Amino acid sequence: MVPAPRSARRPRSTRRRALTIAPIAAALVAVLAQPALAAGSIASWGGNTYGQLGDGTFTGHGSATAIASLTGMVSLHGGRDHVAALKSDGTVWTWGRNQYGQIGDGTGTNRPNPTLVTGLTGVIAVETGHYNTMALKSDGTVWMWGWNKYGTNGDGTTTKRTRPVLVKNLTNVVAIAGGRDQMLAVKSDGTVWAWGYNAFGNLGDGTFTTRTTPVQVSGLTGAIDVAGGRDHSLVLKSDGTVWCFGYNVHGECGVGNTSNKNLPVQVSGLTGVTAITAGANHSVALKSDGTVWTWGQGSNGRLGNNSTANRLTPVQVSNLTGVVAIGTGRMHTLAAKSDGTVWAWGFNATGQLGNGNTTNQKVPVLVQGLTGATMFGGGRDHSVALVP
Repeated sequence: MVPAPRSARRPRSTRRRALTIAPIAAALVAVLAQPALAAGSIASWGGNTYGQLGDGTFTGHGSATAIASLTGMVSLHGGRDHVAALKSDGTVWTWGRNQYGQIGDGTGTNRPNPTLVTGLTGVIAVETGHYNTMALKSDGTVWMWGWNKYGTNGDGTTTKRTRPVLVKNLTNVVAIAGGRDQMLAVKSDGTVWAWGYNAFGNLGDGTFTTRTTPVQVSGLTGAIDVAGGRDHSLVLKSDGTVWCFGYNVHGECGVGNTSNKNLPVQVSGLTGVTAITAGANHSVALKSDGTVWTWGQGSNGRLGNNSTANRLTPVQVSNLTGVVAIGTGRMHTLAAKSDGTVWAWGFNATGQLGNGNTTNQKVPVLVQGLTGATMFGGGRDHSVALVP
């Protein structure tokens, strides 16, 4: 399996065609007016208090703008207030908040410009937690840096790391993901491993014991991808089913109840899934037919179903088909369609939806100034996208 963040898939028609002609026409006009980003570019938008937009300033903006200093990028992921990106040469670049060393440059200074993580090469995937960063190397090892209060860096300590350290006792890894303080990895044998905070069963090992080194998630095989929310974890299996463990007070695990889970449970009624991602307290899945399904906390419209109610089982995102990629921020969600347009919904106080205003949206709206993106990241107040 290619160890990359959440990606891809396909379309489906709906009977509400007459109702969607006007938005589609408006989207087409907007797309034709947008300048295309060069291949390997990263665009950013939203809040910028810590320099997380990577444009050399601390000023936010409400539409997608390319980070001029970055080219040749192949992957990215957004933490709470920082971003990690992978270049085609296997190097890792980070920017934004650095209070806990999550930039990996040996300091605690916020960085509004992309910064090279030195001493780290041969990387094939990057992910972030809230306040730390992780990298998967081509040799199957995982390296981490930043916040480590709960053993989040997996090095057997709780010492903050401002430079990359090797995650202990973990080899043959093919995919990685970060939650707030729990980290996840899929091995080549389809098993899932986790470490860090475990107060809600975040690690899926049948306990509530925090771990400073990886432990195996109980009873799961055939895994191909993972995603981490604030305190819940998702696993995508090769059969297209999704499994969950951890915090479930808002229905994050999608099983019809609100009890926390310290062992994996299968998300109800969801098959044919090709990609997963998780916000703080909501979960998102892309199906092979190009539809998007969400569940968990619904406040601010983050589920995209024209409601703010919590959902204990998956619901389909309104008026959205032909989706090929998905991503999440803390309380907002992003999707790219096969026609090149990008759509967003949920919390929008700092313009993280990229539609030119700061009004929360309960259904998808067009992200301005962006076409052709196929990978997304988002934090508390910002969004980033990659044009591959």
